[in-house]
Amino acid sequence: MTASKDSLHPGGEPAGGAQRVPVAARAAAIDAAQAHPPAWKSVVKRVLAVAAAGAAIYLVLPSLIAVLGAWPRLAALNPAWFTVAIAAELISFACNFGLQRLALQAQGWFAVVTAGLAGNAVTNSLPGGDAAGAAVQFRMLTTAGFDTDTAVGGLTAFSLLGVGGLLALPLFALPAILGGAAASPGLVHTALLGLAGFALYAIFGVVLLRSERPLAALGRAAQAAWNHLTRGRRPVTGLDTRLTTGRLGFDYGCLLAALHATGAGPRPSLVLLAYSAAGIIALLPLTPGGLGIVEASLSGLLILAGVRPSSALLATLAYRIASYWLPLLAGPPAYLLYRHRYGRPTPRRATPGTADRPSEGS
Repeated sequence: MTASKDSLHPGGEPAGGAQRVPVAARAAAIDAAQAHPPAWKSVVKRVLAVAAAGAAIYLVLPSLIAVLGAWPRLAALNPAWFTVAIAAELISFACNFGLQRLALQAQGWFAVVTAGLAGNAVTNSLPGGDAAGAAVQFRMLTTAGFDTDTAVGGLTAFSLLGVGGLLALPLFALPAILGGAAASPGLVHTALLGLAGFALYAIFGVVLLRSERPLAALGRAAQAAWNHLTRGRRPVTGLDTRLTTGRLGFDYGCLLAALHATGAGPRPSLVLLAYSAAGIIALLPLTPGGLGIVEASLSGLLILAGVRPSSALLATLAYRIASYWLPLLAGPPAYLLYRHRYGRPTPRRATPGTADRPSEGS
């Protein structure tokens, strides 16, 4: 439920990155265990997570240093195109918050945005921080008056849509490749792997939908939650799909604009393949926010897409500034603004229908 997205900055995804089904349960477990000292198994798991993150960063450290080493060349970026990149990422995050606002049936934006940014900052600051970020966001939303239990089903569905959309992105690049566009064998293999992943994802979804025993209770709960959310209102159809598409599309547009800001002019279809492949790799929660992994995979894939190495490194840095570093830095101010309005977040059950009314000035 964190704001980290299922694209190149997972965890988002509330979401924001990118949130998988067990995240809500793990977030609830964090809240339940706060009053007790951690067991030795929990300590071992955390140590292993930190060790895995350290090993992953060590392996990709040369690529990370190369990308960060392009920092002095940011002044050479085209200001207009870099502004477009920032604007595209802002719209991408707006779509992500719109999905959460739709699931929460909120009338205002303040609590959704501040909790989302704070949760995203926690997610992208810790190794495997999805659960911790979700726990922070849940606590902030319940303190603001939301009944987050009714939103879990909707947010999980939106997250699954995002993952499916990411896996399906290579479909949009295939016509250009089949039409004769020159592409690196590595990118072609990436497209095929993405299509295979999308096929498996679709088959898995069909099996789950047709398997009554394990999902009967979940289906009844989701139906009850949805009926509760939409009672007395005209149902809204298709908005979740449009927002999910917009979130991915504008995030990809941010990368494309960053490339244009460096003066590069690669084929958008090949950039789309590089973007989708790096996004799938970033779903692995090895490092905070995919730090190092995204830089290494995206810059390398952009080079395969025909971008000059110097431009690939600079464009990757510009994209990560817009999609990772700026949202991360926005987390603490968002939390302080939230504290000013609602006070310290406390784990408590909210009363449905009392959250974020227009009278709050949101």
